[in-house]
Amino acid sequence: MPAYFLAHGAGPCFFMEWTHGPRDTWDGLATWLRSISADAGMVPQAIVVVSAHWEAAPLHINGLHRSGLLYDYGGFPPHTYELCYRAPGSAAIAQRLQVLLGEHDIESVRDDERGLDHGTFIPLMLAYAEATVPVVQLSLHPSLDPADHLAVGHALAPLRDEGVLLLGSGMSYHNRPGLGVGSAQLAEQFDLWLTHAVCAHTGAERELRLRRWSDAPGARQAHPREEHLLPLMVVAGAAGDEPARPTFAEHIAGIPVSCYRFGA
Repeated sequence: MPAYFLAHGAGPCFFMEWTHGPRDTWDGLATWLRSISADAGMVPQAIVVVSAHWEAAPLHINGLHRSGLLYDYGGFPPHTYELCYRAPGSAAIAQRLQVLLGEHDIESVRDDERGLDHGTFIPLMLAYAEATVPVVQLSLHPSLDPADHLAVGHALAPLRDEGVLLLGSGMSYHNRPGLGVGSAQLAEQFDLWLTHAVCAHTGAERELRLRRWSDAPGARQAHPREEHLLPLMVVAGAAGDEPARPTFAEHIAGIPVSCYRFGA
């Protein structure tokens, strides 16, 4: 299976009418998210999502999401707190994650009571709308260390050969207060740097650049806090030396947003 770093948008942005700004602001990203299942090819055995909206130490694995969904956003229309996504979980895949992480001396625990957060269920409502593929969610580590998250990806790499789709769910630019405040040029510089880093010729070169992401032009303008970038580190680590390419690159509210596919 390929692996993807995807932008999950702003809250439930794909499922509401926007009353400020162009009404089609999120349409391009929504169309791309709907294309993932066809682009990935075969139906995955399961989907493992690393979302920017869950940090826990040690790493937490949610295989069954018994609490349903977490509407972890605020200030949106009432109907967005009634969205449904009833994908099954998988205790077997969750256990497989624990084994693989343990083989790399990465500590993890199970947390099957937590609901799926919006970084997981919102994009999956578009990418796998039928909700028939089992979903397992993995947390970020609150250290926010790029090397540690690349190492998590290394550990999870065998899942791809086992028919599991890995999704890193975040945003290539995540600084809402900075939008439209003289930030466009820095955003362009960071987006260009990020695409060059992700699409480096070797996995070693890619990882070297990503470990030093904060030295990139516009880095802290794009990510004052890096939790929305770190899911990229996990899928990049799982890609090894396989090639990567941008599969979505458009401007949203004047800011470049990029998504990437890893694997031929």
